[in-house]
Amino acid sequence: MIPPVQVSPLIKFTRYSALLVGMIYGKKRYDYLKPIAEEERRVEAEEKKKREELERIAKELAEGSPLV
Repeated sequence: MIPPVQVSPLIKFTRYSALLVGMIYGKKRYDYLKPIAEEERRVEAEEKKKREELERIAKELAEGSPLV
């Protein structure tokens, strides 16, 4: 086996710095996008509820039964 290579402290520092910056960026980006996604899910749920109600009404009208 080949013995491990001695890595420069500058390279180690740069790698871990990049890792830390990436983690911080990811957290900020997540915090920015989370409320947007929640709003989209809320709107989608409302639209789904309306769509299901319209489908239920259409189905009842197609069957000929009165609306309750």
